[in-house]
Amino acid sequence: MTRDQRARVPLDVDISDAELESRLDETWRARPGFWGAIATVDHKVVAGRYIATAFVFLFLGGLLSLAMRLQLAQPEARFISPDRYNQIFTMHGTTMMFLFAVPVMEAMAAYLVPLMVGTRNIAFPRLNAFSYWVFLFGGVLIWVAFALDTAPDVGWFAYVPLAGPQYSPGKRADLWAQMITFTEVAALAVAVEIVVTVFKQRAPGMSLDRIPVLVWAMLVMSFLVIMAMPAIMFSSTTLILDRLVGTHFYNPAEGGDALLWQHLFWFFGHPEVYIIFLPAVGMVSTILPAFVGRPLFGYMLLVMALITTGMLSFGLWVHHMFTVGLPRVGESLFTASSMSIAIPAGIQIFCWLATLWAGRPIYKTPLLFVLGFIVTFVMGGLTGVMVASVHFDTQVHDTYFVVAHFHYVLIGGAVFPLIAAVYYWFPKMTGRMMSERLGRWSFWLIFSGFHLTFFPMHILGLWGMPRRVYTYQPELPWASLNLFISLSALILAAGFLVFLVNVIRSWRHGLPAAANPWGAATLEWATSSPPPTYNFRRIPVVSSLDPLSPAENELPVVAGLRTDRRELLVTSVVEAMPQAREMSAADSVWPFWAAVATSVMLIWSIFTPWAVVWGSIPVAITLIGWFWPKGSAEDES
Repeated sequence: MTRDQRARVPLDVDISDAELESRLDETWRARPGFWGAIATVDHKVVAGRYIATAFVFLFLGGLLSLAMRLQLAQPEARFISPDRYNQIFTMHGTTMMFLFAVPVMEAMAAYLVPLMVGTRNIAFPRLNAFSYWVFLFGGVLIWVAFALDTAPDVGWFAYVPLAGPQYSPGKRADLWAQMITFTEVAALAVAVEIVVTVFKQRAPGMSLDRIPVLVWAMLVMSFLVIMAMPAIMFSSTTLILDRLVGTHFYNPAEGGDALLWQHLFWFFGHPEVYIIFLPAVGMVSTILPAFVGRPLFGYMLLVMALITTGMLSFGLWVHHMFTVGLPRVGESLFTASSMSIAIPAGIQIFCWLATLWAGRPIYKTPLLFVLGFIVTFVMGGLTGVMVASVHFDTQVHDTYFVVAHFHYVLIGGAVFPLIAAVYYWFPKMTGRMMSERLGRWSFWLIFSGFHLTFFPMHILGLWGMPRRVYTYQPELPWASLNLFISLSALILAAGFLVFLVNVIRSWRHGLPAAANPWGAATLEWATSSPPPTYNFRRIPVVSSLDPLSPAENELPVVAGLRTDRRELLVTSVVEAMPQAREMSAADSVWPFWAAVATSVMLIWSIFTPWAVVWGSIPVAITLIGWFWPKGSAEDES
């Protein structure tokens, strides 16, 4: 390129802000109309769809839980048949774990991480769009099966031999296993995008010791997804092979091993708890300083605790299997590792308490949910230490004590911070504030309803009530407490209903939000609310951990990126020094068609293994269309 040609390249220098915004909007905006909406690869639009879809699944799963509580409110109830109850029980757990908890945390990462690291789009944006469509089609598959009375009925964990061909004929277990493939493909895709975005697209100056805690949490979560998800994908695939092809991975009579399933499943299943929990840690660590008026206490301690928790999470899976007959040495080892993970969790709690102690809290709705999380998660952590003991776990295993512990950890450890995050980042996503009055009502209803619902389940478990049962005898001393729990669940449901009303009402009629309504110090508040399609007019330069704090001067920016094509700045891994300019992929309908072709192949393979052969042809065609050179300099990844 000659000097004259370089001079004619449209760059973001020596032009007014208004002109720059006009050029960037022309380059980055999505095409109008239906196909433009389908083709968009804007990380904010895709993540918004993820979040909305995941919350739809949350409310569907919540309705199933109310149905179960109605059945258990009285002994020998006949509201739900045993078969339908097994489907509801399985669908509740499957929906909450695979269609809500993991996807919504990754969706929050896909929305917030590019903004918090100061880049214009997520890495591999077409892959991001593809992952959403695959996730959506997998969720629709399993819920259509439920509507047709063919939903899986083997529990969200699908233990063999119950889930095997001998005891579960038909296609119910196959639908569950294939739905796992859908959701894990989507999860792995987002995890890869987050890792690359954090390592290679950070704003100049955002060295590793200046990365926000939430971004660290999402990064560790993504590594857990990459390392844990293949185990559940392998186990679900081998289950389908046992059922459809006649292999014997889990058939002891033919050399298989039923316990292999539990090892594979829980090798994924326990890190999954931290895949859900670690983003919540980042959310709390980001929200807390904005409402106490001081920086977060113990930044490096929190980061090291996140990394340590992620590493230790892979050494805990056997504590779900203490009753299967393991060697004593193995039981002792996994008891020790299960208890040791409480150490980094305790560090996080004390860092938050120190932040609160040294600040002046403003008790807005996001902070209320954060405080509710701390109380609830500490209680769940204490019972976690209890079930980590082999002897205690042997007594309460498969009782309602474990149900109570599980919900304290997951709802207290994930849903409370997630709702706090919705209230906190709602102005960023929509440009409007949520109602504080409705927010307080939703908090107190959810907080009180949760504890009134799930704390008595500890008592039921100690009284010997087993989980996974659809009824019980009237002479057993469980009826009154079950009725109390079922009534309390209505309070919890009312709290979520108020939350939903607040979201819908505020989306349409909420007060306009200021540019930085909470006075936060992280980088996502350096752009307008809601952000433009290109996120930042000019890429910011970071010189501290809190670039928007009052102590900092005006935020410096980088100039020199092109405005006629979607250009990103690539930086070094450690110091975030500028290295290159890279093109971000343009909008395309091919990720959607690739997801359709992949979904057809996976659903078809439930009925015949030949679908993998013939279904791969349309998948290959759509991938060729996806990656075929278009004659432009843009990166087509």
